Amino acid sequence: MGEHCCQGKAKALSKLRERQAKVLWAVLLINLLMFGVEFGAGLRADSLSLTGDSLDMLGDALVYASSLYVINKSVSVQAGAAFLKGLIMFLFAIAVFARASYQLFAGASPEASMMGLIGVVALLANVLCLVLLTRHRNDNLNMASVWLCSRNDIIANTAVLAAAALVSLTQSILPDLAVGCLLTFVFARSAGKVLSQSWQQMRQAQ
Repeated sequence: MGEHCCQGKAKALSKLRERQAKVLWAVLLINLLMFGVEFGAGLRADSLSLTGDSLDMLGDALVYASSLYVINKSVSVQAGAAFLKGLIMFLFAIAVFARASYQLFAGASPEASMMGLIGVVALLANVLCLVLLTRHRNDNLNMASVWLCSRNDIIANTAVLAAAALVSLTQSILPDLAVGCLLTFVFARSAGKVLSQSWQQMRQAQ
């Protein structure tokens, strides 16, 4: 009876990991595609918010790749991967802040129409990713940190659209810069949360 129970649990866990892997592959490909689209559009439109959001897409793609790697690993390895994700998120916060500083001194005015168009496409892509990941958000720390990254993308996309509207209305660079600074704060705060949780779990696994 106990042996059959253990076999049943093992099969259920194996199926769960297979489902997680399929979802992670899907969101990984979506984020890689959107990174290319947003990064190119951000440079062309001189938009800090689009460029920052594209870097977030690339960071998420790296996060999903690391999550795929540890999906069948131990809790300690998963905690280590989550810690790495936190570091990546923090580095991107620094990168966006650096870009904001450059944009402020360069004074280039962003192209609002392109910001809005690409912002809508990115928002739809991230909503799809969030829907795919939501059912797995409570599976473990690995999937929880992945879901958190996806949720942050929705916040970032909404902010980009708001910036596009304000840039169009005011013809000013300031809304774009403000969103860039907001992205820096969101990335840094989420990075701190992931780093704290993963550090605690790594210590418990020792």
